[in-house]
Amino acid sequence: MSEQQHREQAGQKSGFETRAIHAGYEPDEATGAVIPPIYATSTYKQDGVGGLRGGYEYSRSGNPTRTALEGNIAALEEGERGFAFASGLAAEDTLVRALCAPGDHVVVPDDAYGGTYRLFDKVERAWGLEHSSAAVSDVDAVRAAIRPGETKLVWVETPTNPLLNIGDIEALAGVAHDAGALLVVDNTFASPYLQQPLTLGADVVVHSTTKYCGGHSDVVGGALVVRDLEVAERVAFHQNAMGAVAGPFDSWLVLRGLKTLGVRMDRHCDNAERVVEFLAGHPDVTQVIYPGLEEHPGHAVASRQMKRYGGMVSFRVAGGEQQALGVCERAEVFTLGESLGGVESLIEHPGRMTHASVAGTDLEVPADLVRLSVGIETADDLLADLDRALGARA
Repeated sequence: MSEQQHREQAGQKSGFETRAIHAGYEPDEATGAVIPPIYATSTYKQDGVGGLRGGYEYSRSGNPTRTALEGNIAALEEGERGFAFASGLAAEDTLVRALCAPGDHVVVPDDAYGGTYRLFDKVERAWGLEHSSAAVSDVDAVRAAIRPGETKLVWVETPTNPLLNIGDIEALAGVAHDAGALLVVDNTFASPYLQQPLTLGADVVVHSTTKYCGGHSDVVGGALVVRDLEVAERVAFHQNAMGAVAGPFDSWLVLRGLKTLGVRMDRHCDNAERVVEFLAGHPDVTQVIYPGLEEHPGHAVASRQMKRYGGMVSFRVAGGEQQALGVCERAEVFTLGESLGGVESLIEHPGRMTHASVAGTDLEVPADLVRLSVGIETADDLLADLDRALGARA
């Protein structure tokens, strides 16, 4: 038995960084390897018909590398069971099919990742699942959007993408449970290091592990973590039946990323705070959106449920859409690109890029908005780059 297992058996929970490094895998008995192998196999030799070694028969149903990742992320989110997928959207679709049926209803955020909205609006609606949008920062609005007897899931992002609104997870869990629904929290922006929604009453956590969990912009993946074993069984059945699982190499990359999540997130937050301070004093910036600012409407809630405020920063510029586009194009250290959460800093124009799919809907984002994923480079270089990019109006 490992030291971590001894501690947990004695009722002493290991620290986050210890769990990130050790949870989900014990050193290999044959070789002593401290890192899980990449089990690049599709099938497994059986010891007689139905005689499975460790429960493995086919790698869609289970793979030891994926098992290690699923155990690790479940430990970090303090959940009962984790599930790894080929992408965040694959995780979301599997969850919806597992917990909903045609004719059911879901409440979704009025500020959310465009791909999530597209999934609900263009794919799940055609399947027969209805949805309504509500501001995650307004508990009464979420309550009003629920349809008694029909709403099965209340789906929130906190912080939201890209306007960084904050939802009170504990309060929203109460609202969902009072209506007989489950609360699903997309924890991608915060990561398990900064926030554990299951400990606040959420039922399911969703991640795009492409982002902070992987952390190096070299893998696409998704994950679900649940706190109820009955929900876990339903998700497990659909994960296997639908088949959009994480492959062994992708699982290995995400697991490698999780081991350094804590130290990376601290640096992301440090740099983001420097960027926010710079932008707040720039004459061409009309608004800085960051939960760490006292004037942010969700600051008090974020301070209560998050360890720190994250590496995502959004801001609006005085010159409108053209200046926003110009800032994105002139940046050099900040790479113009979609996605977020990697070690490198990224800049994007949500209206033309990640959120183009919500144009003309309630989720449409301001045209003068720029979104930053602040990386872990030298902070002074990031500030100098933003100064250059903002220096000349388009």
